[in-house]
Amino acid sequence: MIFLVMTNLALLGSSRLGMCIHVVAAQGIMLGLASLFIHGMLFDFRFIFFCLVIVGLKGFIFPWLLSRALREVNARREVEPFVGFGQSIILGPIFLAICIWLSSRLTLPAELAAPLVVPVAFFTILTGLFVIVSRKKAINQVLGYIVTENGVYIFGIALAVQQPLLVEFGILLDVFVAVFVMGIMIFNINREFEHIDTDQLSHLRS
Repeated sequence: MIFLVMTNLALLGSSRLGMCIHVVAAQGIMLGLASLFIHGMLFDFRFIFFCLVIVGLKGFIFPWLLSRALREVNARREVEPFVGFGQSIILGPIFLAICIWLSSRLTLPAELAAPLVVPVAFFTILTGLFVIVSRKKAINQVLGYIVTENGVYIFGIALAVQQPLLVEFGILLDVFVAVFVMGIMIFNINREFEHIDTDQLSHLRS
């Protein structure tokens, strides 16, 4: 949980797009591994296979797709975000405190293994949403989408020991398709307008 908090703060404070991709990749790998231990070590074959799929998709395939899109558009940094990186770092601990307070107001199962899981899950969701609305580069917004899904995932595995694997695979497939399509959109936006600043798209007229 501490690692997830640190990766969220690193994402809020980094202007380098390549670094942000690596941070989200590390977060995905950690989520896949954490799934095995959050309720004690589980040796169910299907669950282990599912965790390996999580690691493969979020730790390697998604970052590879986004890194490839980053090379194609030749972008390196988020230059002028809507909210500066200094302010984002200051807001990070505030978001975390709000999430801890919010989780303390909820009625949670008594058998919850790790009490920090729920506030960290909320913090991860909020971080992803904040990145989506506060950054201009399309790649950062895709990363925010992935981080938001990471928060939803960690919240789910915290509250459910027996996961409906078919539903989880369906969610992963949706996320995979979304990231793939977003990667294509990033390439097309850059080809047509020679930038990937989504705020500039508001100037388009039909």
